[in-house]
Amino acid sequence: MNIEHFSSPFKGELKGVRIVFMGTPDFAVQSLSRLVEEGCNVVGVVTMPDKAIGRHHDVLQSSPVKKFALEKGIPVLQPEKLRDEAFLAELKALKPDLQIVVAFRMLPEVVWSLPPLGTFNLHAALLPQYRGAAPINWAIINGDKETGITTFFLDEQIDTGRIILQERTPISEDDCAEDVHDKLMMQGAELVLKTVRLIENGQAKAVDQSQFMTDEPLRPAPKIFKETCQIKWEEHTLESAYNFIRGLSPYPAAWTKVIANGKETEMKVFKASPIPSEGGGNGGDKAPSTLGKAGDKLLIPLPGGNLSLDEVQIAGKKRMPVADLLNGTKIVINS
Repeated sequence: MNIEHFSSPFKGELKGVRIVFMGTPDFAVQSLSRLVEEGCNVVGVVTMPDKAIGRHHDVLQSSPVKKFALEKGIPVLQPEKLRDEAFLAELKALKPDLQIVVAFRMLPEVVWSLPPLGTFNLHAALLPQYRGAAPINWAIINGDKETGITTFFLDEQIDTGRIILQERTPISEDDCAEDVHDKLMMQGAELVLKTVRLIENGQAKAVDQSQFMTDEPLRPAPKIFKETCQIKWEEHTLESAYNFIRGLSPYPAAWTKVIANGKETEMKVFKASPIPSEGGGNGGDKAPSTLGKAGDKLLIPLPGGNLSLDEVQIAGKKRMPVADLLNGTKIVINS
C-alpha cells in the first residue's frame, strides 16, 4: 500500500498550527465551530462574496460561515477570484500552516499548495466513489444503503487526492437528502477535528485513492441542475422514483409537469411513499406516467406498485400535504 507519512514541526503544540478555514454553507459551519470550540488556532476564514438578494437585488446576504467567523472575531476574506493578487497577498499575510476546505470552491494550485502542512478537504462520500459537487444527492438517488465522509489532501484534480481518514454511515430507507446532509455534517465536523489533531502531531498518513479501488465501477456526483430534477416517470420503477424524490428533497426538489385546474404548471415533490404491489407488477391498470386520484391521495402507477405523492408544491404556492392541495385543486399529470 502506498502510504505517505507527514511529519509536523508542531508536535505537542496544539495551538501552534495556524489554520485558514475555507467554506460557505451551514454544512461547513459545524466543522469550523468544532475547531474553534477545541481551541484550534483558526487565523482566518475564506468564504464566498456576499450574495445580492431581494426583489431588486439591493440587499447583501453574508454566507453562514462568514456570519459565524465574524461572531468569533476571526478575519474573513471574500475573494471574487482566487488567483487575484490582492487576495493571495492577504492569504499569505495570514501565514497559514494548514488549510481546511469544507463545501467551498475548487482551489487553484497557487492556493492549495501555499501552507507547509498542505490543504485538506472534507468530502461527503466514501472516495473514490462520488467525486463531484453533489455526493449526498447521488448516493440516495442511486439507492445506496451506505455513505460516509472522507478527508483528503488536495491535488491537481477534483476529489482525487490522498485519503487521510474515512468513516461510514448508513442511509435508511426513508432518509432524504436533508437527513443524510445533517448526519454527515455532524460526523464530518468530528472527522475534521480528528484529522487536524493527526496532522498537528505528525501522525497523519495519506493513502493514494488507488488503494481504495474495487471491482465496483466508480459513480460520479455531478452538479445538479433544474433539468436534472425533472421526474421522467416513464424511465422509473417504483423504487427508483422513490429514491429520486428523496435524493433531491428538500432542495433542489424533484418536479413534474401537471395540469392544475386546467392550467399547465410545475409541481415539486418533496415527499412520497412507495406502495408495493403483490408480485412486483405495475400499480393498477393505468399506464405509467398517469396520475391517479384516490380519495385524498395522488398515486403514480409504476413497475413495482403505486407511488403516493405526499408533500408537494405547485408553482407560486407554498409546500403542503397532498390532501390540502386536493381540497379545491384538480390535478392531472402532464409528462
